[in-house]
Amino acid sequence: MTYARAVNEPRHGGWHGSALAADVSSGTSERVPIGRDVLRRFIGGAGLGAWLLARHGDPAGDPLAPDAPFVVSLSPLVGTPLTTSAKFAVVAKSPLTHRFCDALSSDRFAIELKGAGIDALVVRGRCAEWSVLVVEPGGARLIPAGDLAGLPSAEAERRLLARFPQHRFFGIGPAGENGVLFATVSGDGRHAGRGGLGAVLGSKRLKGILARGGVPTPLADAGAALALAKDLSARSLGPATAKYREIGTVANLLLMNRLGALPARNFSERSIDGAESLSAESLRAAAASVGPVVRKHCASCTIGCEHVFPRAGGKDGVRMEYEGLFALGPLCGITDREVVVDAAGLCDDLGLDVISAGGTIAFAMECAQHGLLPGGPRFGDGAALLALLRDIADRRGVGALLADGSRRAAERLGPAAEPFAMHVKGLELPGYDPRALRTMGLGLAVSHRGADHNRSGAYEADFAGSPEGDDAAGAAAAASEVRSAILDSLILCKFLRGVFTDLPAEGAAMLAAVTGEPFTAASLREAGERTVAARKLWNDRAGWTPAEDTLPERLLGRTPGEGLGRASLDRRIAAYRRAHGWDERGSVPAPRVAALQLDDLFPAPDEVAR
Repeated sequence: MTYARAVNEPRHGGWHGSALAADVSSGTSERVPIGRDVLRRFIGGAGLGAWLLARHGDPAGDPLAPDAPFVVSLSPLVGTPLTTSAKFAVVAKSPLTHRFCDALSSDRFAIELKGAGIDALVVRGRCAEWSVLVVEPGGARLIPAGDLAGLPSAEAERRLLARFPQHRFFGIGPAGENGVLFATVSGDGRHAGRGGLGAVLGSKRLKGILARGGVPTPLADAGAALALAKDLSARSLGPATAKYREIGTVANLLLMNRLGALPARNFSERSIDGAESLSAESLRAAAASVGPVVRKHCASCTIGCEHVFPRAGGKDGVRMEYEGLFALGPLCGITDREVVVDAAGLCDDLGLDVISAGGTIAFAMECAQHGLLPGGPRFGDGAALLALLRDIADRRGVGALLADGSRRAAERLGPAAEPFAMHVKGLELPGYDPRALRTMGLGLAVSHRGADHNRSGAYEADFAGSPEGDDAAGAAAAASEVRSAILDSLILCKFLRGVFTDLPAEGAAMLAAVTGEPFTAASLREAGERTVAARKLWNDRAGWTPAEDTLPERLLGRTPGEGLGRASLDRRIAAYRRAHGWDERGSVPAPRVAALQLDDLFPAPDEVAR
């Protein structure tokens, strides 16, 4: 790939003012300016990613076509001393849901890519052979990677960093190469997991991206930025993050089991006997006979939430999180600790999203139980779980059916199987039962990504005491989306959310110190609303219909009082839409589009015709 000539334009604090557009079909790249007005409106991360996808992608297009863009979006805070700021957003049309998808990851890759002098990378095209895209301050180039095909992402990373020790890698495993629709992209053991964006990168015959920087992030007011960073670091070590530092998210499993909110056996149950064998304490006790549990930090992070559990037999340790523990354990009727840890490690090696992998296999287990998948796996069968993960990554046998997710598998098995597919918009549900956490159920139903706990913090309202009435629940869910969009555009870790007293005001102060722009709490809150609306407008053009904003029938409750109920969910959805300023159908009306300064990206249909 040829290098683009650098653009000699002034840099602003926090931002470099451009994206690198790489066409891997032609082997060319060019630096594309991003106006300061755009950067002020969309900040970075998920917000800037939404703008770039709207500018470069076709909402109605095939997400696996060569022209479909794969966007990596950074934020103005990357490369600053602010804790947890070494993060990036991967944005594309999801091949699993055919809706807007932004998946976040973190670590040194973000710092190196920002250090290449860009705010984002947009990749289009398809390589003639398996390749790696190398991004450096001068531009981008391709190197052959046929020798890496078929390897786990971590092994490909080890081999590449032996050759390029100053770079950082982010790439795919066998599942992404084989087009599994819930394949991840990963680097240094961290994953952009949901929505199948690994399949998008694989469709371009890219094993991954190597980045090396060197260009510093400019600071408008270095003294103020450093003072804010010191204060945030101190607060990040307080009680709001203690659980993540001391135990990690695996602590959630017993809590959810006690609350009757732990999905088990494909959401047919809300708790499971034997959950204690998967508790954080049991995991640690079992690991003690092999070696210490290692606590790790992302780059630029003071929290250190990752807990790597050792395994016997010379196997690599596994980073265990609640979602993998739930999805590969109770959701599949399995409480065998060793099986669940091995399954999580296998998902990492193969490049599979643990939630969709567990959810799709749990669907297959229930189908087999009802005679809809003869010879299929049964609940509690750990050996079948491990074998199926490999078959899914290779698209072999029944794995070829499951590699496209539970929604498509149910469509192929027929109407009798569809009630067993636990998804929203094609994305399998995370580990929180909406029958127990009803505001979260609303958040899952309306999320732009599908069933997703990271783009809506609606569960916080449930834990604080469920809002009184449907209107209050709708408003709480809408507000949680805006708050999440702010964090994901800055980008700062969600584990910091309890540290902030006033996120918009404190985030605005950080942005003002770093960028020099006069951000306020109101302007940052509006940026969050803009990002939420932009993703909604994208989905409208991708074919979204109001009927998609729902939950699986099983989760609405079989008896009065068991679940939300269809009527209550509909009232909550209506209230949620009103809180966002959308119409009754759930579309963003033209005056709201204009007020949020989105009409340049999403003009009204009559304006397009003219």
